[in-house]
Amino acid sequence: MEKIRHDLRLSETISPFGVGAIVDVRGESLMAPDTSWWDKKFAHEISCERLMARLGAGVLRQPPAHAGRAAQETPALPYWRFPAWRFCERCDKLSKLTGRKKGKWSNTCDCGGALVPMRYVAVCEKGSHIQDINWFQWAHRGREARLNEAVRFCRDYKALRFHKLATRGEGLAALVVKCYGCKNERKLAELVTKGALHQDGIRCVGRQPWEPESSVKKPCPYELVAVQRGATGNYIADRISALDIPEERPQSAETADKIRGHMLFGRVVTDNGGPQSELLAQLIANDLGVTAETVLGVAGGEESPAGELLLDLKDGEWAAFLKKLDEGRDRTGSDFVVDGRSLEGLVGPQGLLGKISGIGQVRRVREVRALRGFRRHDAEAKLINADLGADKSYRPTYPAIELFGEGIFLRFDEKKLAAWEAQPEVQARAGILKKRRADSSWAGRLDVPEPRYIALHTLAHLLIRRLAFASGYASASLQERIYANSDRTDKTAGILIYTAAGDAQGTLGGLVRLGDPKKLIPLLVAALDDADFCSNDPVCIESDRQGASQLNLSACHGCSLVSETSCETGNRLLDRQLVLGGSDVRGLLDNVLTDVRQPR
Repeated sequence: MEKIRHDLRLSETISPFGVGAIVDVRGESLMAPDTSWWDKKFAHEISCERLMARLGAGVLRQPPAHAGRAAQETPALPYWRFPAWRFCERCDKLSKLTGRKKGKWSNTCDCGGALVPMRYVAVCEKGSHIQDINWFQWAHRGREARLNEAVRFCRDYKALRFHKLATRGEGLAALVVKCYGCKNERKLAELVTKGALHQDGIRCVGRQPWEPESSVKKPCPYELVAVQRGATGNYIADRISALDIPEERPQSAETADKIRGHMLFGRVVTDNGGPQSELLAQLIANDLGVTAETVLGVAGGEESPAGELLLDLKDGEWAAFLKKLDEGRDRTGSDFVVDGRSLEGLVGPQGLLGKISGIGQVRRVREVRALRGFRRHDAEAKLINADLGADKSYRPTYPAIELFGEGIFLRFDEKKLAAWEAQPEVQARAGILKKRRADSSWAGRLDVPEPRYIALHTLAHLLIRRLAFASGYASASLQERIYANSDRTDKTAGILIYTAAGDAQGTLGGLVRLGDPKKLIPLLVAALDDADFCSNDPVCIESDRQGASQLNLSACHGCSLVSETSCETGNRLLDRQLVLGGSDVRGLLDNVLTDVRQPR
């Protein structure tokens, strides 16, 4: 283990190069071990009560990383060399031997050539383990080993070579591992067939490369799969983020408190669904201006108890944004500053203005991102925690970073949105993605694609693409946060587009400036106009099978997709037709462009 001083950005230490990920640093292939290996004096603690309420016990710490020139005492992350097997680019010698030169780990062969990591590693199918392929063992297995004892019992460990044979063209058939002691060779094409490693007697060791052998309590029952070292599926980060805002209680929770405080509520509970409960519930409803069903729901225990800390992160954020919108100009000096803006008197297409009920200029917001753990090979594989040390049960350490930024918040009219999504053809269109999500291994990582979510999510992408031309920020630096749920007591319908940076200053003011309704409404119209014509039409607009796992309908790189780092769902659950309309479905904003293009 050696502390490597590198030039990774701080945000990259959470994803995509967090704990357990393979990263190339200074020509070497390395892997960051779990947080129990960190020097805690260089990993200062980050505070975010809302996020810790979701994660449970533990502590958030910033990785001891740096960017720029490094000195001897510069904080640095420890790394484990992986894969350990390397071949010399000059003499083709294949080994996992290493040594020190002038007190530092050497990455050069005895002949002076640079050592290159082998391109294939072994990943467990369901256990999220990863390990080196024992190339000496693999090279002495196969058909020849069963026929020749000289191959099977060869012990010439220094005679292994990795060649590319020009006479065999391209592909894995041209790549061979050869032992010059017994003269046996095997093509890498034999490595990637189903069950190949299991047939050669190579089993999963049941641990991560940096964990000691003593950490394995029982053998791993899953088979190994040979995959390329840089394959995307080798590392699937499980991140969680929260806006550090004053936690506001949803309106439904405040209503429930009023209901519980009514003098007749105790009799409703005592009657327990009897004949008097409906009558009493109606009396309470008339006094408080709510429905009798709401009163009966509170009496039945459907609502969360008062003071509940583990409110959903987005529910608390939604309630906080609504409060800020109602207050108008925000003169507080906190890390959450939002100016609520009204659309009264604004000139523009009524098909758009009528559906937006509020705009917020987010002048300052603090976001905290944390890494819970990771999976390998499969989204349904076992989750490996970011902390595997002795404190993992009662006080784990989660890698986290804090970001400061600005943004634009849009709230949509709930009644008009509900009326639109109640249409059968709209429900049928969204039902296509609902079924595919349910059949996908990514179901647990994706929001339920109800019509409002798909429409607002797609609109957020269209606006991000347009803002990249006007805000001064690159598209990849803009983030989205979608608030679109109709199955909760407090229905949400809004989007937040923001940018965040690790610096305390964080932002340039470009998004806040464009959050002025007089500038934002024309930008929204321009975004819709951009999406009306896609360079891949008519194929794109008529398609209902696009994107990863076919989880997009009419959406492609020519019209709707943005950088995957900007999207909550990795460019999934998008459809232009639910925004602009199509031949068989009305879009949420389908008449906006028609109104704009009509001659005045």
